[in-house]
Amino acid sequence: MKLAVFGGTFNPLHIGHAMLADTIITELGYDKVLFVPTFITPHKVCGGNVTSEQRLEMVKAFCASEGNGHFETETCEFDRGGVSYTSDTLEFLTEKYKGQLEGKLAFVMGDEVAAEFDKWRNPEKVSALADLIIVHRYPDVGALEKVLYNKTVEKSNCENVPSGKYTGDFSVQFDKDNFKYPHIYIENPMLPVSSTDIRRRIDEGKSFRYLVPHAVYEYIEKNGLYK
Repeated sequence: MKLAVFGGTFNPLHIGHAMLADTIITELGYDKVLFVPTFITPHKVCGGNVTSEQRLEMVKAFCASEGNGHFETETCEFDRGGVSYTSDTLEFLTEKYKGQLEGKLAFVMGDEVAAEFDKWRNPEKVSALADLIIVHRYPDVGALEKVLYNKTVEKSNCENVPSGKYTGDFSVQFDKDNFKYPHIYIENPMLPVSSTDIRRRIDEGKSFRYLVPHAVYEYIEKNGLYK
């Protein structure tokens, strides 16, 4: 079985995430994508005033309703508790699926995250345990204005805040020619949709219904999230 690991805060999971997962199945030939919601991320404080459990429930709702069995929620980072480190997750999943894998796991990340990959805990171990799939990401509106125009965008509780040694906000540009770890780079499968923009739209009372899968939309509306 070819198995890809797709980690993230999924705050909320949106159609760009869904499209990327389908690309991995349809175009890269993987059998299953494991969505692994982060319990506590080491590189940012999540915006939006939702709980970790609510983020997890949105991923579960999506995977249960979509993917024809190709998408599955993996709760190991919640089960483990504490700060979520990818090296620990990949080590756990390699053991969990021992004897079932065709080659190594794959690990999916956006290029804005890969730009700071050397700051991760045990990046060499992550690379050794998984084939890296790096995906071109489009900055959200606030990050784009900051990068292009050196403009300070007013922060709200919708925004993520980088923590520790991470800069975030696409401030560090990914240099694919000098990225020292073996990887596959995918130029344009990720739709120009961001969780930050979705949270902002909900907070401002704007339309967002078709930016997220239907199951995620229903969960957000039922629980009054991001308002």
